[in-house]
Amino acid sequence: MSDTVLLTLTIFLPTIGAAGLMAFDKRAVEPMRVFSLVITAVTFGLTLLILQRFDATNPEIQLSVAKPWISNWNVYYRLGVDGISLPLILLTSLISMLAMMASWSITKAVRGYLMLFLLLETGMLGVFMALDFFLFYVFWEVMLLPMYFLIGVWGGPRREYAAIKFFLYTLFGGVLMLIAMLMFYFNSGSQFSLIALGQMAQEGGFFSQEMQITAFILLFIGFAIKLPSFPFHTWLPDAHVEAPTPISMILAGVLLKMGGYGIIRIAFPLCPYGAQYAAYALVLIGAFSIIYGALAAMAQTDFKRLVAYSSVSHMGYVLIGLAVWKIAESSGQTVGMDYWRMGINGAMFQMLGHGISSAGMFFMVGVIYDRVHHRNLNEFGGLMQKMPLYSGLAVGLFFAGLGLPGMCGFIGEVFVVLSTWNYSPLLAIIAASGVILTAGYILWTIQRVYLGPEYRGPHAEAITPMNGREATVGFVLLAIAIILGIFPETMFGLMRESTNLLTESMAAGYQVLHSAGEQLSSNMMP
Repeated sequence: MSDTVLLTLTIFLPTIGAAGLMAFDKRAVEPMRVFSLVITAVTFGLTLLILQRFDATNPEIQLSVAKPWISNWNVYYRLGVDGISLPLILLTSLISMLAMMASWSITKAVRGYLMLFLLLETGMLGVFMALDFFLFYVFWEVMLLPMYFLIGVWGGPRREYAAIKFFLYTLFGGVLMLIAMLMFYFNSGSQFSLIALGQMAQEGGFFSQEMQITAFILLFIGFAIKLPSFPFHTWLPDAHVEAPTPISMILAGVLLKMGGYGIIRIAFPLCPYGAQYAAYALVLIGAFSIIYGALAAMAQTDFKRLVAYSSVSHMGYVLIGLAVWKIAESSGQTVGMDYWRMGINGAMFQMLGHGISSAGMFFMVGVIYDRVHHRNLNEFGGLMQKMPLYSGLAVGLFFAGLGLPGMCGFIGEVFVVLSTWNYSPLLAIIAASGVILTAGYILWTIQRVYLGPEYRGPHAEAITPMNGREATVGFVLLAIAIILGIFPETMFGLMRESTNLLTESMAAGYQVLHSAGEQLSSNMMP
């Protein structure tokens, strides 16, 4: 199988599966579910084949595809993977498969739900593989419509409000991204290739310092909405609370990571001077998001809303890790690069760890909600006595979200905090204190929901043990959370060379523009 066929099939197999669902009778609910699960499983297998062909020692783009698409505008069907995108591609296909397994709870308009779910997977995979800015934008917008309907049709009581809010926020971010894309296109000689644009930026760029700052702000806001980062996060709690459980898993496990990926893939390489200019503000926003999200989570009584705000807190570490670069010259050598590399690797690992733990936490909330039909933390308690297997898996996944050493949440957070100390000890202390607040609301949640006297709340008679399908999803997520926590090199080994190349190219691009600005200033002096 050629690289072109492999990447294209990986992206569009879910779309082919969505079309194939039209051949089923609408009453054949179980066969459609099994067929869709097989499609997501095969897609996951294709991403494992991509992993098998990937050379972790090569920092460049691999398995490249470049076919003319819209020749008049110099738009290409350009795909590829590197150490930054591949871990997120694997995460996307895995979470999609597990979320499809969790979709048996969907009983209304099943065929429509499954078709939209598969179209959503195509959009997500396309974002992580696209290397043409125009194609990236198309895949980014393709995700919008399926997610809007998945929340608006199959969500909770306030689903229409949550869906519209999600749509408007994401659309606004997309418009800002479009403006920045046009700025790059018309100032680079009609170029959409992210590889070519990155090379131009490294060599001095096609933007002045002021234009780079403007473009970076536009891109950052567009991607920060998806991340989500304070103050662009307000769509997230409503979307999570109203979305059905499998879609909450996708939202937390994959969609939030697209914000961080967009910053790494587009905003940073194309605007290195703008990124350095805004670095302190980004670290400050990230630190504030950590504390704000943790305090907001602690104040919640809705089980799902608590987990949603925890995502705001955890993704703050991602923003900090990406932004802690302090470039300085000492004896002709650039210093501070090792800490920045540590920060970016920590941010990448935090995205992966959070993708596993948050998807697991939302799934566990959904399992009990399907039985008791409420999420009020004050009405829970004692589930450990009635559902010991479920409670054990849930506690394990919540500990992964807490950042317990030996689990996936710990590695990214500790790397980010260590790298932040070189940048600003005060902000490092603030970020580290978020771990204490996280432990507070996680342990309090475990106490309120799983410990104490036997559950006597609403629908207590409906509480039954986990079935095999639910237990499989829980076991897989918990196992991966433990494996990533004990063997982090499985992911660091994939991403290290590519993140090193990214930091070197950004530092070079920044130095060129910085030196040009200093030269201009000296020439203007009397």
